[in-house]
Amino acid sequence: MNPDRRDRLRDAAIEVLARDGGRGLTHRAVDQAAEVPSGTTKNYFPTRDAVLRAVAERCLEQYLALTGQPAAGPGREGLAALFRSLLENVAGPGRSRLLAVLELQAEATRRPWLSGILDPMASGDFAGFELAQRAAGLPVTPQRAAVVTLALHAAVPHLLTDGPKTLAAAGLDDPDRFVRDLLDTVYPPDATA
Repeated sequence: MNPDRRDRLRDAAIEVLARDGGRGLTHRAVDQAAEVPSGTTKNYFPTRDAVLRAVAERCLEQYLALTGQPAAGPGREGLAALFRSLLENVAGPGRSRLLAVLELQAEATRRPWLSGILDPMASGDFAGFELAQRAAGLPVTPQRAAVVTLALHAAVPHLLTDGPKTLAAAGLDDPDRFVRDLLDTVYPPDATA
């Protein structure tokens, strides 16, 4: 099978899942989004579970490509810039992928095999963000690193739904301030350890 067409179908499936949710993810919807002849998606991915697997694997590939890029710049400022750019990505180019991941996580509650595909994304964030905090010279403990990661993860659905009152209440209406406040809370600038 044609690998370029396969990727086109997987990318279209991400868009369909992000736009229409789990119920809207059908072979026909993916065919239409990919602008391919009817039945093409079914030829590549014969079942709905095969489509879900393909979307999850494509999201993981995109995650690995994104996280394989250079990490934070030096110090606290570099770390803040990295985290701010990740949050800005949520509402920008990463929006469809992250909406699809949220849909896949909901599907994983009914299809546990999906968790095995999705798990490297979250676990990768915990490991990668801890390394970034260490590289910034912060007094990292596993607990502090986990708090930062969990706070960033918790921000994602709010950024995706874009409710102005919720964003303001969480401080997410200003991602730079949110990140700085988060780092200052977990790693007070005047603390030594």
